[in-house]
Amino acid sequence: MKAVIGSNVNIYCYLCPGMQNKKLAWTILLVLSVVWGSSFILMKRGLEAFSSDEVAALRISMAFIFLSPLLIKHHKIDLKKYSFGLMLMGVFGNLIPAFLFTKAETEISSSLTGMLNALTPLFTIIIGVFWLKLKPSGTQISGIIIGFISAVALMFFDSNNEPSKNALYGLLVVAATICYAISVTGIKKYLGGLNSITATVWAFTFTGPVAVVYLFGFTNFTHHLLNNPLAMQSLGYIAILAIVGTALSVIIFNILIKQAGAVFASTCTYLIPVVAIGWGLMDYEIVNWIQLLSMIVIIFSVYLINRR
Repeated sequence: MKAVIGSNVNIYCYLCPGMQNKKLAWTILLVLSVVWGSSFILMKRGLEAFSSDEVAALRISMAFIFLSPLLIKHHKIDLKKYSFGLMLMGVFGNLIPAFLFTKAETEISSSLTGMLNALTPLFTIIIGVFWLKLKPSGTQISGIIIGFISAVALMFFDSNNEPSKNALYGLLVVAATICYAISVTGIKKYLGGLNSITATVWAFTFTGPVAVVYLFGFTNFTHHLLNNPLAMQSLGYIAILAIVGTALSVIIFNILIKQAGAVFASTCTYLIPVVAIGWGLMDYEIVNWIQLLSMIVIIFSVYLINRR
C-alpha cells in the first residue's frame, strides 16, 4: 500500500508528538523499509504450505479484517464522488498485485522480486504522462530507459533459474508494479481530498470481501490448513505480512509523510530492494554481481526520475 504517498493526509499526529525529531523520523523510515523489504521473504514462507492464490487471498482478507473496525469511525464518505478512485486503489494497489507477486515467487527468488519492485516509480511517470498529461524532462526519460534496460538484465542474469522462466515470471512482478503505478495515479487524480486512512479502510472494504469469498469458495485453503504440517507456521508469516506489512505500515507511513515530508518518506524506494536482497542471501538465494549492478542502476534511475 505504498500508493498512498500522493494523498492528502491528516492522521492522528498526537500519537507521535516527537516526530519532528530527525532520529525518530529516520528510525521509522528504516523500520518501514525493513517491513516492506521483508514482504517478499514472508510471501515465500507462506508458499511453503499454501498455494500462491491462497497466500494472496489470505493477505488481503487478514488486512481487511484488521482494518474493518476503523470503518466505524471512517464510515462517512461521499461514495458517489470517491468510489471509482477507491476501486482503483483497492484493486490495483492491493488485490491484483498480491496475486501477481505470490505467483511470481513460485518460480523466481524473493530477492529478484524485491529488486524488480523498484520499477514502480518508472511506470508511475509513464502512466502520469498519458493519464495526467505530465511532461517528463529529458532526465526523467533517461531514467526510464536506463531502468528498463537494468530490469531486463536483472531477469535474464538471475542464477536461480533458467532465463526464459525468469523473464516470464519476472513479467508478473513488472505487471504488479504497473498496477501500483495505476493506483498511485488514481489516488492523485480522484482521492486528493480524502483522508488516507479513510481511503485505505474503504479500499479494503471493496476488495476484502472478494478475497474472503475467493479464499473459502474457490481454493483448497481449508484442506491445506488442516493437513499441511507447516500450515500454522505459514499462516503466522502471512498474518505478519497482512497486518504489519499491509495495514499498520500504511498508517505509520502516512504519519511519516505528514511530519517529515513525502520526499523524505519516499526514500523507502531505495532501501526496500536492499532489504529484500539481504533476506534472500540469508535464505541461500544466489545474487550475482550483474544483478547487484543492475539494482544499483535501477535505484539511480529512480533518483533521476524523482529529481527536480
